[in-house]
Amino acid sequence: MKPSSTLEALFFVFFNFILVPVAIPNFAAADLDSNLIGGATSIVFATLGRSSYAFDIYSLSTSGQPIELQLTDGKSVNFNGHFPSFSSFSRINPILAKHALPSTEPLLHLIYVTERNGSSNIYLDTVFHSTGPRSILEIPTESNGNDERVDELKRVQTRLVGSNRRVSMKDRPSLVGESLIYVSTHEDPGVPRASWTAVYSTELVTGVTRRLTPKGLADFSPAVSPSGVWTAVASYGKKGWAGDVQELGTDIYVFLTRDGSNRVQVIEHGGWPSWGDDSTLYFHRRCEDGWWSVFRAIIPITNGQLGVDEVAIQRVTPPGLHAFTPAASLANKSFIAVATRRSGSDYRHIELFDVVSNTFTELTRPVSPNAHHLNPFISPDASRVGYHKCRGASNDGEGNNLLLENLQNPLPGISLFRIDGSFPSFSPDGERIAYVKFPGVYVMNRDGSGVRSVLTRTAFSTAWDWKRKGILYTSVGPTFASESTKVDIISINVDDDVPSYKQLTLGGENNAFPSASPDGKWVAFRSGRSGHKNLYIMDALNGEVGGLYRLTEGPWSDTMCNWSPDGDWILFASDRENPGSGSFELFKIHPNGTGLQKVIQSGSGGRTNHPWFSPDGKYIVITSDYAGVSAEPISNPHHYQPYGDIFVIKSDGSDIRRLTHNSYEDGTPAWSPKYMKTVDVEWSNGGSQCSFEDCHWLNVNTSTPVVEDQYSSATKIQCA
Repeated sequence: MKPSSTLEALFFVFFNFILVPVAIPNFAAADLDSNLIGGATSIVFATLGRSSYAFDIYSLSTSGQPIELQLTDGKSVNFNGHFPSFSSFSRINPILAKHALPSTEPLLHLIYVTERNGSSNIYLDTVFHSTGPRSILEIPTESNGNDERVDELKRVQTRLVGSNRRVSMKDRPSLVGESLIYVSTHEDPGVPRASWTAVYSTELVTGVTRRLTPKGLADFSPAVSPSGVWTAVASYGKKGWAGDVQELGTDIYVFLTRDGSNRVQVIEHGGWPSWGDDSTLYFHRRCEDGWWSVFRAIIPITNGQLGVDEVAIQRVTPPGLHAFTPAASLANKSFIAVATRRSGSDYRHIELFDVVSNTFTELTRPVSPNAHHLNPFISPDASRVGYHKCRGASNDGEGNNLLLENLQNPLPGISLFRIDGSFPSFSPDGERIAYVKFPGVYVMNRDGSGVRSVLTRTAFSTAWDWKRKGILYTSVGPTFASESTKVDIISINVDDDVPSYKQLTLGGENNAFPSASPDGKWVAFRSGRSGHKNLYIMDALNGEVGGLYRLTEGPWSDTMCNWSPDGDWILFASDRENPGSGSFELFKIHPNGTGLQKVIQSGSGGRTNHPWFSPDGKYIVITSDYAGVSAEPISNPHHYQPYGDIFVIKSDGSDIRRLTHNSYEDGTPAWSPKYMKTVDVEWSNGGSQCSFEDCHWLNVNTSTPVVEDQYSSATKIQCA
């Protein structure tokens, strides 16, 4: 690719890098049964909105120079950066010493979270100039006439924390001396619906890892003080996650970075802490007036002890705009960097807020007005502000989208894929996948080839007939609708030159989530025809006119059913233990209506949905909030909800295994009878460009009251 502008040329040199494989000890993979399901198979699931963005980390000068530098390499998803100090970097030089490195001083160090090879890792990029020390803004970009760079940068890219066998979110890293402080979700607390999120410290030279969060607690968004002595986190403490999906009901705790001791609560109601100095903390919270604002807390220190009873808290940013995810700097205490969302704007932008004059200076809007800019961080000398944003088209001209993205799976013998769609299902021979990409239904070969539309109407859920080749069932009509909403089940013959359709349910009383019996005679589904969503079974060929009987009955919602391969059981999700609460557990029942059993639930008030049997019927894949929440939702606006991971359990509900570790909304899994090769599949047309909306619940109009989510436990306070 030939650069077409000075700025593109500047970016171009960043992408000539050396990947240095550094063997840093990591968490060992769990001792798992290699014959988990009796053969090699695959699981495919959806992540809402995930395919519509690809992040890179960028930076701008705090002096106002409008030159936006792309700091990461345009591969994968790169976010939540940190500029380590040169002194900290010098402490970890031994991990690079055995490699041939340029003799010049590095221009740039950047630590960030990245998703490479389907796994979450923390990388360190060290960038050198090939001809000698030079400011990063002085990189020559002229060509020698042969489309070669006269001077190029060399990138040494090192994986600091991560594992090929462990998928784990590692949010908001910091380097302190030779220790990396970060978040990971690799340890199961053993309590349903409790967050696995905890803060760890890894000595990068030795690989020694220490958990800083006490067992039984969950911490988010760690920030290390300038001296390195203290670490501040957002945490529930012992009260735990209550299901909030907007603002987490966290408080700010501080502990000693070296070992997690001397842990104390310093601030009630707050998140995303950032240190101005060792006694000054900035943080964000949502106020009673509806605006997210940044606050400053002054914490007195006496004889090395924090004066937690004398903390002075002041609102810093004014109402009238949202301001969150603050970043402060010891090098320049006169300003902080914040992400803002102003009235009348559809985008978040990074601004500097002068804490002395109480004035804002825009950074990103003049440079790239029509993109979200997220989670700022400041360089050690306060000369630059970093952030991540959607990069749009990738640097090699390819689209962002992967049709099928292979993910690292901790379970041997199973390949795991994210699909760019929803409600995937496999044909009985495992050769084809049907899925929904709103508003239509599509079918493709399992290798991602031959994608074609078989329905253009709004639909959700897909299921294949076990006996009649090419017959696919789906629900046609609006999603998340009431019992009386017109939704009907149809069958589609996808092998016809022009797909043919047959309506199987009548009346449209929210008939949805069909699942065919293995003998090909029946289809189980949910219907609201009684005024409540219960399960029914109808004739597979002629629908309810050919035969219909009711399977469950009660004033609750039974839904999302799946028939076992041997025909003995029908799995389904239900809120029958707390109707209307939004809490769903997993049950199974015989097709004749007997033997009702509860399989699993995700703690009190939790959600377990979209069950699917393994091909041998011994295991079930589900989506669930069993592992709680993994990040502050406001810092992840591209995610619909901050919970929902993919799990596998035995068919009796025992032995739960977590497959995905992220803060996305993973759902609608399906199990293939065949093994799919562990390779990514790109869209043949390059896919869509980067596009996502901010938090759908984030209000930017003061005339409209704040809408609370039904699970929010955050304590609203007056922020005057």
